[in-house]
Amino acid sequence: MSIRKLIFARAYENEMAKRILPENRPLLHLSPLVGWMNDPNGFSYYQGQYHLFYQYHPYDITWGPMHWGHAVSKDLLHWTYLPVVMAPDNDYDSFGCFSGSALELPDGRHMLMYTGVRKVGGDADKEYQTQCLAFGDGTKYQKYRKNPVIKTDELPEGLDPYSFRDPKIWQTPDGSYRVIVGGCGPDGLGKILLYESSDLINWKFRSVLAKNDGQFGRMWECPDLYEMDGKAFLVVSPQDMLPDGFEYQSGNGTVCMIGHLDPEGEHFTMERHQTVDYGIDFYAPQTILSPDGRRIMIGWMQNWDSCQTDAFNKPKWFGQMSIPREIWLKNDRLYQQPVREIENLRKNKVEYKDVPVNGTCTLDGIEGRCVEIFLTIRAEDPEKIYQKFSMWFAQDERFHTSISFRPQEALLKINRKFSGSRRAIIHQRRCQVNSIHGELKLRILLDRFSAEIFVGEGEQAMSMTLYTDLSAKGISFISEGAARMDITKYDLI
Repeated sequence: MSIRKLIFARAYENEMAKRILPENRPLLHLSPLVGWMNDPNGFSYYQGQYHLFYQYHPYDITWGPMHWGHAVSKDLLHWTYLPVVMAPDNDYDSFGCFSGSALELPDGRHMLMYTGVRKVGGDADKEYQTQCLAFGDGTKYQKYRKNPVIKTDELPEGLDPYSFRDPKIWQTPDGSYRVIVGGCGPDGLGKILLYESSDLINWKFRSVLAKNDGQFGRMWECPDLYEMDGKAFLVVSPQDMLPDGFEYQSGNGTVCMIGHLDPEGEHFTMERHQTVDYGIDFYAPQTILSPDGRRIMIGWMQNWDSCQTDAFNKPKWFGQMSIPREIWLKNDRLYQQPVREIENLRKNKVEYKDVPVNGTCTLDGIEGRCVEIFLTIRAEDPEKIYQKFSMWFAQDERFHTSISFRPQEALLKINRKFSGSRRAIIHQRRCQVNSIHGELKLRILLDRFSAEIFVGEGEQAMSMTLYTDLSAKGISFISEGAARMDITKYDLI
């Protein structure tokens, strides 16, 4: 084992990060210290702080040999960077330290479990994947000297060693440990594999917890399993999904399956399912239980099909996390809203009630790129509903990004076509919402380079990134037909 790669990575990120001004980053959303970021890893609460690790390539703004970046927060909104904790510096992870999870152990140590990847033989396309451990104190971590701890000989017969990744670990009430890992059979369809151990070192395959019958894409990445409000939730990020109406339009997106586990916890039975985020940019979420009992989710706010960084003005970083979201079960659906800590950041409240809109409307004090907006739209005459209502933001004479609602079809659309992109990447996404007589409530969170929209009480969310110059901060409203709106805006400080 060599630590030279880790030492070099720490020196590099420390020097290069000085070249990125704080105002050129998101205000609230975690971005990489420098270079590239993808999946959240090891989301956990340890020694009085939230820890979030992430897939990290510090040397470029494109995907590369995966390291683990590291940041900590007291409130899930203000993040402090710590040095990179892992680099691909062993035979078993020489191609990358892929995604994984974290756990506080009874002896006080912080344990990371991740997928180590190496190339096999002369076949450059084959990435041999095994599960590995590292132990630390919240700042410094050391890989287990006998990694990997789950090798390919613990795979069920017929599953390949090249799609075996993303462990999510937890401790059971009896003190033993369980982990689920994504796997893949010869048919190319994903399976969620369950393993058990009494000591973290010796693992035994226990069951196929769930398997893809072709309904949800192909390989299932980044599984998460938790129980909430009397139900079991299995969340996976499938590759190559086909849309089902207005569900699963992302191709590579995230599915929430709601159901139950058998008494032994070995098999999951799905009762219903839904898209986790209906927007353009959301993938590979992880959840934790906060000290006060909330289930909190965070995801990578990006899409694999729109990672062409030439599409926007090149920053010195690429990729960011979603706002952490509180999630719960209501009306047989997963609901979500930004964590309540955001209320402590609100300043300069501006509020308007019952504003008529027919054509284009702007309002004094309603502008900005770091703002939270509560918007209610309704028809002026319930017998004559407006045709379309739009909100434009990140707007100047040349650029804008928009949210629009067509009440007759109950379709909500986000559109960044005119945000400054120079490539034909994904620009639009639609979802079907519940609306009576054209009334719709939205909560809109803008943070410099992103927009997250929460519908109603949180029954749906839509996320997208944008890289419009920060000088474009106008907000306007356009209605085709007579509408009324209530709006409350806060600056986020």
